[in-house]
Amino acid sequence: MKYVSFGNSLKSLGIVQEVLVLGVMMVSIFSLLYFDFDLKVKIGIMVLAIALLVLTSVSSQLLNMQKEAAKAQR
Repeated sequence: MKYVSFGNSLKSLGIVQEVLVLGVMMVSIFSLLYFDFDLKVKIGIMVLAIALLVLTSVSSQLLNMQKEAAKAQR
């Protein structure tokens, strides 16, 4: 049985996914540091950025697990 691990999640991302994740993180950090938003808005931006990062890594790992399972059935 395979387990989803967040430690190796960035190793399984493709180049396009890595660029998109890094872009989202850079935009969120830039918006938090340089724009004068309310604290609630800043917290919301970070929650959305972290949720996107976690969902991207989990979906990438699940797709890799499905590919391995399809190869094993052949």
